[in-house]
Amino acid sequence: MKKKLKFTLATQILVGLVLGIIVGAIFYGNPAVETYLQPIGTMFINMIKMIVVPIIISTLIVGVAGTGDLKQLGKLGGKTLLYFEIVTTIAIIVGLMAANIFKPGAGLDMSSLSKGNIDQYVQTTEQVQNESHGILDIIVNIVPSNIIQSMAEGDMLPIIFFSVLFGLGIAAIGEKGKPVLSFFEGVADAMFWVTNLIMKFAPFGVFALIGVTVSKFGLESLIPLGKLMVLVYATMLFFIVVVLGGIAKIVGTNVFHIIKVLKNELLLAYSTSSSETVLPKVMEKMQRFGCPKDIVSFVVPTGYSFNLDGSTLYQALAALFIAQIYGIDLSIADQITLVLVLMVTSKGIAGVPGVSFVVLLATLGTVGIPLEGLAFIAGIDRLLDMARTVVNVVGNALATVVMSKWEGRFNPNKGETDYASVKSPSVQELAENQMQ
Repeated sequence: MKKKLKFTLATQILVGLVLGIIVGAIFYGNPAVETYLQPIGTMFINMIKMIVVPIIISTLIVGVAGTGDLKQLGKLGGKTLLYFEIVTTIAIIVGLMAANIFKPGAGLDMSSLSKGNIDQYVQTTEQVQNESHGILDIIVNIVPSNIIQSMAEGDMLPIIFFSVLFGLGIAAIGEKGKPVLSFFEGVADAMFWVTNLIMKFAPFGVFALIGVTVSKFGLESLIPLGKLMVLVYATMLFFIVVVLGGIAKIVGTNVFHIIKVLKNELLLAYSTSSSETVLPKVMEKMQRFGCPKDIVSFVVPTGYSFNLDGSTLYQALAALFIAQIYGIDLSIADQITLVLVLMVTSKGIAGVPGVSFVVLLATLGTVGIPLEGLAFIAGIDRLLDMARTVVNVVGNALATVVMSKWEGRFNPNKGETDYASVKSPSVQELAENQMQ
Protein backbone atom coordinates (compact mmCIF):
# COMPACT_ATOMS: atom_id res chain seq x y z
CA MET A 1 0.00 0.00 0.00
CA LYS A 2 1.46 3.36 -1.05
CA LYS A 3 1.97 6.03 1.57
CA LYS A 4 -0.08 9.15 1.10
CA LEU A 5 1.93 12.31 0.35
CA LYS A 6 1.60 14.58 3.39
CA PHE A 7 1.14 18.25 2.61
CA THR A 8 2.38 19.42 6.01
CA LEU A 9 2.10 22.93 7.42
CA ALA A 10 5.81 23.51 6.76
CA THR A 11 5.33 22.53 3.11
CA GLN A 12 2.28 24.79 2.79
CA ILE A 13 4.19 27.75 4.29
CA LEU A 14 7.14 27.09 1.96
CA VAL A 15 4.80 27.02 -1.05
CA GLY A 16 3.23 30.29 0.13
CA LEU A 17 6.69 31.82 0.52
CA VAL A 18 7.82 30.82 -3.00
CA LEU A 19 4.55 31.93 -4.64
CA GLY A 20 4.72 35.25 -2.79
CA ILE A 21 8.25 35.89 -4.07
CA ILE A 22 7.19 35.02 -7.64
CA VAL A 23 4.09 37.26 -7.54
CA GLY A 24 6.06 40.13 -5.96
CA ALA A 25 8.83 39.85 -8.57
CA ILE A 26 6.40 39.71 -11.50
CA PHE A 27 4.38 42.70 -10.28
CA TYR A 28 7.33 44.74 -8.97
CA GLY A 29 6.32 48.36 -8.45
CA ASN A 30 2.63 47.64 -8.97
CA PRO A 31 0.62 49.26 -6.12
CA ALA A 32 -2.21 46.78 -6.69
CA VAL A 33 -0.13 44.06 -4.97
CA GLU A 34 -0.09 46.00 -1.71
CA THR A 35 -3.72 47.03 -2.11
CA TYR A 36 -5.02 43.47 -2.37
CA LEU A 37 -2.46 41.40 -0.47
CA GLN A 38 -1.58 43.64 2.50
CA PRO A 39 -5.03 43.19 4.15
CA ILE A 40 -4.53 39.40 4.13
CA GLY A 41 -1.12 39.68 5.77
CA THR A 42 -2.39 42.23 8.29
CA MET A 43 -5.33 40.00 9.22
CA PHE A 44 -3.00 37.07 9.90
CA ILE A 45 -0.63 39.14 12.08
CA ASN A 46 -3.61 40.61 13.96
CA MET A 47 -5.05 37.14 14.61
CA ILE A 48 -1.74 36.10 16.16
CA LYS A 49 -1.55 39.25 18.29
CA MET A 50 -5.14 38.59 19.37
CA ILE A 51 -4.21 35.29 21.06
CA VAL A 52 -0.73 36.04 22.44
CA VAL A 53 -1.78 37.95 25.57
CA PRO A 54 -4.52 35.48 26.69
CA ILE A 55 -2.11 32.55 26.22
CA ILE A 56 0.71 34.18 28.19
CA ILE A 57 -1.57 35.23 31.05
CA SER A 58 -3.40 31.90 31.35
CA THR A 59 -0.34 29.64 31.04
CA LEU A 60 1.77 31.75 33.40
CA ILE A 61 -0.98 31.93 36.04
CA VAL A 62 -1.52 28.15 35.84
CA GLY A 63 2.22 27.45 36.02
CA VAL A 64 2.90 29.83 38.92
CA ALA A 65 -0.17 28.70 40.86
CA GLY A 66 1.02 25.11 40.48
CA THR A 67 4.43 26.05 41.90
CA GLY A 68 3.25 28.55 44.49
CA ASP A 69 6.80 29.20 45.72
CA LEU A 70 7.88 32.85 45.68
CA LYS A 71 11.49 32.00 46.58
CA GLN A 72 11.77 29.50 43.71
CA LEU A 73 10.29 31.99 41.25
CA GLY A 74 12.74 34.67 42.45
CA LYS A 75 15.67 32.34 41.85
CA LEU A 76 14.34 31.46 38.39
CA GLY A 77 13.94 35.14 37.51
CA GLY A 78 17.47 36.01 38.62
CA LYS A 79 19.05 33.09 36.74
CA THR A 80 17.00 33.84 33.61
CA LEU A 81 18.00 37.53 33.45
CA LEU A 82 21.66 36.66 34.11
CA TYR A 83 21.63 34.12 31.27
CA PHE A 84 19.89 36.58 28.92
CA GLU A 85 22.46 39.31 29.64
CA ILE A 86 25.43 37.00 29.04
CA VAL A 87 24.10 35.59 25.74
CA THR A 88 22.96 38.94 24.29
CA THR A 89 26.36 40.46 25.17
CA ILE A 90 28.05 37.60 23.29
CA ALA A 91 25.72 38.32 20.35
CA ILE A 92 26.78 41.99 20.31
CA ILE A 93 30.47 41.02 20.38
CA VAL A 94 29.98 38.47 17.55
CA GLY A 95 28.28 41.17 15.44
CA LEU A 96 31.15 43.63 16.03
CA MET A 97 33.77 40.98 15.23
CA ALA A 98 32.05 40.06 11.95
CA ALA A 99 31.89 43.71 10.88
CA ASN A 100 35.54 44.34 11.84
CA ILE A 101 36.84 41.25 10.06
CA PHE A 102 34.84 41.42 6.82
CA LYS A 103 34.16 45.19 6.62
CA PRO A 104 30.92 45.02 4.54
CA GLY A 105 30.66 48.83 4.21
CA ALA A 106 34.27 49.60 3.31
CA GLY A 107 34.66 51.16 -0.14
CA LEU A 108 30.92 51.13 -0.84
CA ASP A 109 29.78 54.01 -3.08
CA MET A 110 26.89 55.72 -1.30
CA SER A 111 25.62 57.15 -4.58
CA SER A 112 24.82 53.59 -5.75
CA LEU A 113 22.51 53.03 -2.78
CA SER A 114 18.85 53.95 -2.68
CA LYS A 115 17.51 55.53 0.48
CA GLY A 116 14.48 54.24 2.34
CA ASN A 117 12.09 56.26 4.48
CA ILE A 118 12.92 56.06 8.19
CA ASP A 119 10.65 58.89 9.41
CA GLN A 120 8.34 56.51 11.28
CA TYR A 121 11.31 55.06 13.18
CA VAL A 122 12.61 58.54 14.04
CA GLN A 123 9.22 59.46 15.53
CA THR A 124 9.09 56.22 17.54
CA THR A 125 12.65 56.79 18.80
CA GLU A 126 11.81 60.31 19.95
CA GLN A 127 8.77 58.97 21.79
CA VAL A 128 10.85 56.25 23.51
CA GLN A 129 13.57 58.73 24.45
CA ASN A 130 11.00 61.17 25.86
CA GLU A 131 9.74 58.39 28.09
CA SER A 132 13.41 57.74 29.09
CA HIS A 133 14.86 54.28 28.89
CA GLY A 134 17.48 53.69 31.57
CA ILE A 135 17.83 50.61 33.74
CA LEU A 136 15.74 52.17 36.53
CA ASP A 137 13.00 53.12 34.07
CA ILE A 138 12.82 49.53 32.80
CA ILE A 139 12.46 48.27 36.38
CA VAL A 140 9.80 50.87 37.22
CA ASN A 141 7.82 50.16 34.05
CA ILE A 142 7.62 46.45 34.89
CA VAL A 143 4.99 47.34 37.50
CA PRO A 144 1.77 48.27 35.62
CA SER A 145 -0.37 51.18 36.72
CA ASN A 146 -3.20 49.79 34.60
CA ILE A 147 -3.00 46.10 33.66
CA ILE A 148 -5.84 46.43 31.15
CA GLN A 149 -3.88 49.12 29.30
CA SER A 150 -0.76 46.93 29.35
CA MET A 151 -2.79 44.06 27.87
CA ALA A 152 -4.19 46.34 25.15
CA GLU A 153 -0.69 47.55 24.24
CA GLY A 154 0.83 44.05 24.42
CA ASP A 155 3.42 45.26 26.94
CA MET A 156 4.92 41.92 28.01
CA LEU A 157 6.87 42.79 31.16
CA PRO A 158 3.92 44.30 33.12
CA ILE A 159 1.72 41.40 31.93
CA ILE A 160 4.27 38.87 33.22
CA PHE A 161 4.59 40.73 36.54
CA PHE A 162 0.81 40.80 37.07
CA SER A 163 0.36 37.15 36.03
CA VAL A 164 3.07 35.96 38.45
CA LEU A 165 1.49 37.84 41.37
CA PHE A 166 -1.99 36.63 40.44
CA GLY A 167 -0.77 33.03 40.23
CA LEU A 168 0.86 33.33 43.66
CA GLY A 169 -2.40 34.76 45.00
CA ILE A 170 -4.39 31.78 43.70
CA ALA A 171 -1.91 29.39 45.31
CA ALA A 172 -2.06 31.30 48.63
CA ILE A 173 -5.87 31.06 49.05
CA GLY A 174 -5.90 27.27 48.67
CA GLU A 175 -9.29 25.65 48.01
CA LYS A 176 -10.97 28.98 47.22
CA GLY A 177 -8.57 29.45 44.32
CA LYS A 178 -9.30 26.13 42.61
CA PRO A 179 -12.29 27.40 40.55
CA VAL A 180 -10.19 30.34 39.34
CA LEU A 181 -7.31 28.01 38.47
CA SER A 182 -9.69 25.71 36.57
CA PHE A 183 -10.96 28.72 34.64
CA PHE A 184 -7.46 29.71 33.48
CA GLU A 185 -6.62 26.08 32.63
CA GLY A 186 -9.69 26.09 30.39
CA VAL A 187 -8.64 29.41 28.85
CA ALA A 188 -5.17 28.05 28.09
CA ASP A 189 -6.55 24.87 26.47
CA ALA A 190 -9.09 26.85 24.44
CA MET A 191 -6.49 29.36 23.24
CA PHE A 192 -4.11 26.62 22.09
CA TRP A 193 -7.01 25.15 20.10
CA VAL A 194 -7.59 28.60 18.56
CA THR A 195 -3.86 28.79 17.79
CA ASN A 196 -3.98 25.53 15.84
CA LEU A 197 -6.96 26.87 13.89
CA ILE A 198 -5.21 30.15 13.05
CA MET A 199 -2.09 28.27 11.90
CA LYS A 200 -4.13 26.85 9.02
CA PHE A 201 -4.29 30.41 7.68
CA ALA A 202 -0.48 30.83 7.95
CA PRO A 203 0.39 29.93 4.30
CA PHE A 204 -1.96 32.66 3.03
CA GLY A 205 -0.51 35.19 5.47
CA VAL A 206 3.05 34.32 4.42
CA PHE A 207 2.14 34.55 0.72
CA ALA A 208 0.64 38.01 1.19
CA LEU A 209 3.38 39.46 3.41
CA ILE A 210 6.32 38.29 1.29
CA GLY A 211 4.51 39.22 -1.95
CA VAL A 212 4.06 42.81 -0.77
CA THR A 213 7.67 43.03 0.42
CA VAL A 214 9.20 41.79 -2.86
CA SER A 215 6.89 43.99 -4.97
CA LYS A 216 8.13 47.04 -3.04
CA PHE A 217 11.91 46.64 -3.08
CA GLY A 218 12.38 44.38 -6.12
CA LEU A 219 15.27 41.96 -6.52
CA GLU A 220 17.68 44.39 -8.23
CA SER A 221 17.93 46.58 -5.12
CA LEU A 222 19.65 43.72 -3.28
CA ILE A 223 22.81 43.79 -5.42
CA PRO A 224 24.61 46.88 -3.94
CA LEU A 225 24.01 45.61 -0.39
CA GLY A 226 24.63 41.97 -1.25
CA LYS A 227 27.81 41.78 0.86
CA LEU A 228 25.95 43.03 3.92
CA MET A 229 23.11 40.55 3.39
CA VAL A 230 25.47 37.59 2.96
CA LEU A 231 27.47 38.61 6.03
CA VAL A 232 24.33 39.02 8.19
CA TYR A 233 23.00 35.59 7.21
CA ALA A 234 26.41 33.92 7.61
CA THR A 235 26.95 35.51 11.04
CA MET A 236 23.46 34.49 12.18
CA LEU A 237 24.19 30.92 11.07
CA PHE A 238 27.54 31.01 12.91
CA PHE A 239 25.83 32.24 16.07
CA ILE A 240 23.23 29.44 15.98
CA VAL A 241 25.71 26.66 15.22
CA VAL A 242 28.70 27.74 17.32
CA VAL A 243 27.37 29.90 20.18
CA LEU A 244 23.89 28.47 20.75
CA GLY A 245 25.13 25.02 19.69
CA GLY A 246 27.92 25.26 22.27
CA ILE A 247 25.51 26.30 25.02
CA ALA A 248 23.17 23.44 24.08
CA LYS A 249 26.04 20.97 24.26
CA ILE A 250 27.09 22.23 27.69
CA VAL A 251 23.60 21.57 29.09
CA GLY A 252 23.38 18.17 27.40
CA THR A 253 21.10 18.79 24.43
CA ASN A 254 21.48 19.46 20.70
CA VAL A 255 20.52 22.76 19.07
CA PHE A 256 19.72 20.96 15.80
CA HIS A 257 17.27 18.78 17.69
CA ILE A 258 15.48 21.91 18.90
CA ILE A 259 15.50 23.32 15.36
CA LYS A 260 13.96 20.07 14.07
CA VAL A 261 11.21 20.22 16.69
CA LEU A 262 10.47 23.86 15.78
CA LYS A 263 10.91 23.59 12.00
CA ASN A 264 7.33 24.74 11.24
CA GLU A 265 7.60 27.66 13.64
CA LEU A 266 11.01 28.75 12.36
CA LEU A 267 9.82 28.74 8.76
CA LEU A 268 6.77 30.79 9.76
CA ALA A 269 8.86 33.22 11.83
CA TYR A 270 11.28 33.64 8.91
CA SER A 271 8.50 34.23 6.40
CA THR A 272 6.61 36.79 8.51
CA SER A 273 9.64 38.45 10.20
CA SER A 274 7.68 38.18 13.43
CA SER A 275 8.52 36.04 16.45
CA GLU A 276 5.07 36.86 17.86
CA THR A 277 3.46 34.68 15.21
CA VAL A 278 5.06 31.57 16.71
CA LEU A 279 5.10 32.39 20.43
CA PRO A 280 2.08 30.20 21.34
CA LYS A 281 3.34 27.16 19.39
CA VAL A 282 6.91 27.56 20.71
CA MET A 283 5.56 27.54 24.28
CA GLU A 284 3.45 24.46 23.55
CA LYS A 285 6.27 22.51 21.90
CA MET A 286 8.88 23.39 24.52
CA GLN A 287 6.56 22.02 27.21
CA ARG A 288 6.28 18.78 25.27
CA PHE A 289 10.04 18.80 24.72
CA GLY A 290 10.48 18.36 28.47
CA CYS A 291 10.40 21.85 30.02
CA PRO A 292 7.99 22.55 32.93
CA LYS A 293 4.98 24.75 32.14
CA ASP A 294 5.88 27.48 34.67
CA ILE A 295 9.45 27.81 33.32
CA VAL A 296 8.28 27.96 29.69
CA SER A 297 5.52 30.45 30.57
CA PHE A 298 8.04 32.75 32.28
CA VAL A 299 11.18 32.38 30.15
CA VAL A 300 9.73 32.63 26.61
CA PRO A 301 7.68 35.87 27.06
CA THR A 302 10.48 37.47 29.13
CA GLY A 303 12.94 36.52 26.42
CA TYR A 304 10.93 38.54 23.91
CA SER A 305 12.05 41.65 25.80
CA PHE A 306 15.47 40.64 27.15
CA ASN A 307 16.86 37.87 24.93
CA LEU A 308 16.71 39.06 21.32
CA ASP A 309 20.03 37.52 20.28
CA GLY A 310 19.52 37.98 16.54
CA SER A 311 18.41 41.60 16.93
CA THR A 312 21.34 42.64 19.13
CA LEU A 313 23.84 40.88 16.85
CA TYR A 314 22.38 42.69 13.84
CA GLN A 315 22.36 46.07 15.62
CA ALA A 316 26.09 45.82 16.36
CA LEU A 317 26.92 44.71 12.80
CA ALA A 318 24.69 47.36 11.19
CA ALA A 319 26.18 50.15 13.34
CA LEU A 320 29.70 49.35 12.12
CA PHE A 321 28.46 48.92 8.52
CA ILE A 322 27.05 52.46 8.55
CA ALA A 323 30.26 53.80 10.10
CA GLN A 324 32.27 52.09 7.34
CA ILE A 325 30.24 53.52 4.44
CA TYR A 326 30.85 57.01 5.90
CA GLY A 327 34.56 56.22 6.34
CA ILE A 328 34.38 56.54 10.14
CA ASP A 329 37.00 54.48 11.96
CA LEU A 330 35.65 53.55 15.40
CA SER A 331 38.32 53.02 18.05
CA ILE A 332 38.28 50.13 20.51
CA ALA A 333 36.97 52.56 23.16
CA ASP A 334 34.12 53.62 20.82
CA GLN A 335 33.20 50.00 20.17
CA ILE A 336 33.21 49.20 23.90
CA THR A 337 30.92 52.20 24.39
CA LEU A 338 28.68 50.81 21.62
CA VAL A 339 28.52 47.43 23.41
CA LEU A 340 27.60 49.04 26.73
CA VAL A 341 24.95 51.30 25.18
CA LEU A 342 23.39 48.43 23.20
CA MET A 343 23.25 46.32 26.37
CA VAL A 344 20.90 48.94 27.83
CA THR A 345 18.96 50.28 24.82
CA SER A 346 18.11 46.82 23.47
CA LYS A 347 16.19 45.85 26.62
CA GLY A 348 12.52 46.30 27.36
CA ILE A 349 11.20 47.82 24.11
CA ALA A 350 10.66 44.63 22.12
CA GLY A 351 7.01 45.51 21.51
CA VAL A 352 7.94 48.65 19.58
CA PRO A 353 7.46 48.31 15.76
CA GLY A 354 10.81 48.20 13.93
CA VAL A 355 12.60 47.66 17.24
CA SER A 356 16.07 47.14 15.69
CA PHE A 357 15.86 50.46 13.84
CA VAL A 358 14.58 52.20 16.95
CA VAL A 359 17.47 50.83 19.03
CA LEU A 360 20.02 51.82 16.38
CA LEU A 361 18.63 55.35 16.14
CA ALA A 362 18.90 55.63 19.92
CA THR A 363 22.46 54.29 19.87
CA LEU A 364 24.39 55.54 16.81
CA GLY A 365 24.67 59.15 17.99
CA THR A 366 26.57 58.11 21.12
CA VAL A 367 29.59 57.06 19.02
CA GLY A 368 29.29 59.75 16.34
CA ILE A 369 27.70 57.68 13.55
CA PRO A 370 25.27 59.68 11.31
CA LEU A 371 21.68 58.58 11.94
CA GLU A 372 20.70 59.16 8.31
CA GLY A 373 22.92 56.22 7.37
CA LEU A 374 20.08 53.91 8.43
CA ALA A 375 18.15 55.05 5.35
CA PHE A 376 20.63 53.11 3.18
CA ILE A 377 19.64 49.76 4.71
CA ALA A 378 15.94 50.49 5.23
CA GLY A 379 15.04 48.93 1.85
CA ILE A 380 16.45 45.50 2.72
CA ASP A 381 15.68 45.59 6.43
CA ARG A 382 12.73 43.21 6.00
CA LEU A 383 15.01 40.51 4.55
CA LEU A 384 17.56 41.01 7.32
CA ASP A 385 14.73 40.97 9.87
CA MET A 386 13.72 37.51 8.62
CA ALA A 387 17.14 36.13 9.59
CA ARG A 388 17.34 37.78 12.99
CA THR A 389 13.81 36.65 13.88
CA VAL A 390 14.85 33.00 13.42
CA VAL A 391 17.83 33.52 15.75
CA ASN A 392 15.57 35.19 18.33
CA VAL A 393 13.18 32.21 18.32
CA VAL A 394 15.95 29.58 18.55
CA GLY A 395 17.64 31.55 21.34
CA ASN A 396 14.47 31.75 23.44
CA ALA A 397 13.61 28.09 22.87
CA LEU A 398 17.11 27.07 23.99
CA ALA A 399 16.81 29.38 27.02
CA THR A 400 13.84 27.35 28.31
CA VAL A 401 15.92 24.17 28.13
CA VAL A 402 18.89 25.84 29.86
CA MET A 403 16.69 27.16 32.68
CA SER A 404 14.91 23.81 33.06
CA LYS A 405 18.26 22.00 33.31
CA TRP A 406 19.66 24.64 35.65
CA GLU A 407 16.66 24.19 37.95
CA GLY A 408 16.99 20.40 37.71
CA ARG A 409 13.45 20.07 36.38
CA PHE A 410 13.98 19.07 32.75
CA ASN A 411 12.00 15.91 31.95
CA PRO A 412 13.32 14.21 28.80
CA ASN A 413 10.82 11.38 29.31
CA LYS A 414 8.22 13.61 27.70
CA GLY A 415 10.01 12.78 24.46
CA GLU A 416 12.40 15.02 22.59
CA THR A 417 10.75 14.58 19.22
CA ASP A 418 8.90 16.41 16.53
CA TYR A 419 5.53 16.88 18.15
CA ALA A 420 3.86 18.05 14.99
CA SER A 421 3.86 14.40 13.92
CA VAL A 422 2.63 12.84 17.16
CA LYS A 423 -0.74 11.14 16.77
CA SER A 424 -3.43 10.95 19.43
CA PRO A 425 -3.76 7.50 21.04
CA SER A 426 -6.52 5.26 19.77
CA VAL A 427 -9.39 4.08 21.99
CA GLN A 428 -7.80 0.63 22.11
CA GLU A 429 -4.45 2.07 23.26
CA LEU A 430 -6.16 4.10 25.98
CA ALA A 431 -8.00 0.98 27.21
CA GLU A 432 -4.74 -1.02 27.27
CA ASN A 433 -3.01 1.74 29.25
CA GLN A 434 -5.80 1.80 31.82
CA MET A 435 -5.64 -2.01 32.23
CA GLN A 436 -1.90 -1.74 32.84
